[in-house]
Amino acid sequence: MGLKDIVRELPFKHSEGNSDAHIKSSLMGSSVNLIIDKGELVLGTWQGIMFCEFDGPRSRNVVVKIV
Repeated sequence: MGLKDIVRELPFKHSEGNSDAHIKSSLMGSSVNLIIDKGELVLGTWQGIMFCEFDGPRSRNVVVKIV
């Protein structure tokens, strides 16, 4: 089962006609905090980072801030 099965095309449309993309984005989240230790990204064995586009293709900007 994937997001297409959970959030189907909706009869409700707002001005851009992409209501399902907004719901999918809300479920996945729009930001993430990551740990970098000794210059290496700390992830679990089966973890990874993915950029998900639910309303595209579109041009997007990705902002990375290391504090």
